[in-house]
Amino acid sequence: MRVVPVIDLKGGTAVHAVRGERERYRPVSSVIAGDDGDPLALARAFRSELGLDELYVADLDAISGDGANATMLGALAREARIMVDAGVSEPARARALLDLGAHRVIVGTETLRGAGALDRMLAELPEGAVVLSADLREGRALSPNAELAGLPALDAIARLHRAGLREAIVLDLARVGSGAGPDVALIAEIHAAFRDLELLAGGGVRDVEDLGALRAAGAAGALVATALHSGVIGARELATLR
Repeated sequence: MRVVPVIDLKGGTAVHAVRGERERYRPVSSVIAGDDGDPLALARAFRSELGLDELYVADLDAISGDGANATMLGALAREARIMVDAGVSEPARARALLDLGAHRVIVGTETLRGAGALDRMLAELPEGAVVLSADLREGRALSPNAELAGLPALDAIARLHRAGLREAIVLDLARVGSGAGPDVALIAEIHAAFRDLELLAGGGVRDVEDLGALRAAGAAGALVATALHSGVIGARELATLR
């Protein structure tokens, strides 16, 4: 079971995400790395304190069109293996992230303009470099594309499923930082339909029991933030998953 810590970047600072309401995000306070939202301190603490060297990094400024955090992304890539969501929808921007040192580039439905854009990235980027993210709110797809917006998660993934995809994130923003728990049934449904995809579940993980339930449902891993920062999931709990 892969546990992938999340770093959400806004203005160069790691912020605490709550239900996708980005105007309310504040710097992360973490028992393992302090209260100032220092992304590099977090990355180092995830590795040294918890043995986690794979990170999910969301550049919220790039996603919202308000700038980017390229310098910080490059610095984080020197500390860990990072997969980056920076709202990319074209190969050139994705290649720029790989050039910064990103291990993989996330193509999220929240900013994906259509299936054609995904096809271009799969065709032009190295094999395995693209990770699809089904960005959801309460189980339905977020997208600027009219054919994707509002679709149930399973239908959205079916529209975008391609032979070149190895991995997909299922991220319900309404559950992020909410303490509501993950949608285990949805992960089981998607795993049953697309067994060729490694699934990472995002949104709502509260404790190691949630991680166990997701693993039983077929998830290869989970994106986790709040439970790591609060210490509910620590080195001892992670050891039970290995």
